[in-house]
Amino acid sequence: MTTKLSYIYTILSLFLFIQCKQERVKESTQSQNTSTIKYAKGFDIIEENGNKYLLIKKVFQNEISSFKYLLSEKNDLKNNKIKVPVNRLVVTSTTHVPMIELLDAEDRIIGFPNTKYISSEKTRKRIEDGLITELGSEQSMNTEILIDLVPDLIVGFSLHPNNKLYNNIKKLGFPVVFNGEWLEETPLGRAEWIKFFGVLLGKEKEAKIVFETIEKDYLAVKKIAQSVDKSPKIISGSFFKDVWYAPAGESFIAKFFNDANLDYLWKETSGTGSLQLSFESVLDKAQEADYWIGCGINETKTQLLSTNKNYDKFSPVQLNQTYTIAAIKGATGGIKYFEFAPIRPDLVLKDLIKITNPELLPDYELSFYRLIE
Repeated sequence: MTTKLSYIYTILSLFLFIQCKQERVKESTQSQNTSTIKYAKGFDIIEENGNKYLLIKKVFQNEISSFKYLLSEKNDLKNNKIKVPVNRLVVTSTTHVPMIELLDAEDRIIGFPNTKYISSEKTRKRIEDGLITELGSEQSMNTEILIDLVPDLIVGFSLHPNNKLYNNIKKLGFPVVFNGEWLEETPLGRAEWIKFFGVLLGKEKEAKIVFETIEKDYLAVKKIAQSVDKSPKIISGSFFKDVWYAPAGESFIAKFFNDANLDYLWKETSGTGSLQLSFESVLDKAQEADYWIGCGINETKTQLLSTNKNYDKFSPVQLNQTYTIAAIKGATGGIKYFEFAPIRPDLVLKDLIKITNPELLPDYELSFYRLIE
């Protein structure tokens, strides 16, 4: 009996030991894979077995394609290895520029397509000094110039994965990583893509600090807006070829309106893209609205009414409460909202609150929006 009990005890002890060991391995694996990404859905940064990986989850519209890159000491395209930190960088969207500037790494940018659209004064100075090379249009970059630049990495932007230009660039031996911040469906999700640049540029700590500062500011001002009962009625969008395009109720822009405690008059609609509406349905809403925020690329009231004379029937136009993003431009005509808003959602939110509940932010001045006059 004693021998039998001893045997059972030994088996039980062995079982418990193995179970504990498995739990420790499981905990270790979990700790290795813990993500530091809070809001963004399109990318992640993880560590596995002492290696750091950049995961790209969603960068193409209506297409789910994922990529996993090992961040290492050398480039190896066949094995999806990217050398970091990246020192010679080509970027392809104006939204990339301020993220890199906030990391004090604008000197890493050596090439850009359509440089005229860049508004940032710091990067415009580098363009004028010949330190950033013009590469032509984004979808037909001059590959001969690109070869001469010898970039460490090209950060691309594309609507779909079968992009001939980028496939040719890869064949030339240059690594390409696609950036998908424009597909994020929350304001803080887009801003968090600064961590994408942080890990590529060896600036992870700096990216974390910048993002957390923006996040804190955004959540603080959101709390202020949500603390009052006043929810002004607003419309957004504009006509194009007799169709009114407006943010759908679950869209990125609609989330801004909700966080600003605004009564967006299409908030009950579904979808994350744009609504396509008739004039009659829009006119009904426009006569209820207190504000029209985001009226296309019109800069003046005269210009606005010249595009559609029926706008004078809109209540916000009659009340002189129509706001545009098109009035604030860089030296060469680029609209600053398109460039800076993704990384500064806190300022966009403050703009919306300042317009509709100005008493909540008495000392703040608008960053991106301007009243149409």
